[in-house]
Amino acid sequence: MTNLEKYNSIFRRAFRKTDEELPGLKYQGIPLWDSIGHMDLMNDLEEAFDIRIDTQDVLDFTSYEKGKEVLGRYGIAVE
Repeated sequence: MTNLEKYNSIFRRAFRKTDEELPGLKYQGIPLWDSIGHMDLMNDLEEAFDIRIDTQDVLDFTSYEKGKEVLGRYGIAVE
């Protein structure tokens, strides 16, 4: 499984969206991506990619697209 497939799978499961619905998805843009959903997402990403996301990056993770950039800071290319 590629990093993109893993990333998309986590988003699909967390927010009940299809791959086609993921681009443009934003924090607090849908009911499931509230503060609790955000922390669950961070936990799932940490487990899947075996990383620890620091607080500033948790705050910077504001959209599906921005998340790819944030993971890149940890050496994880999501393309």
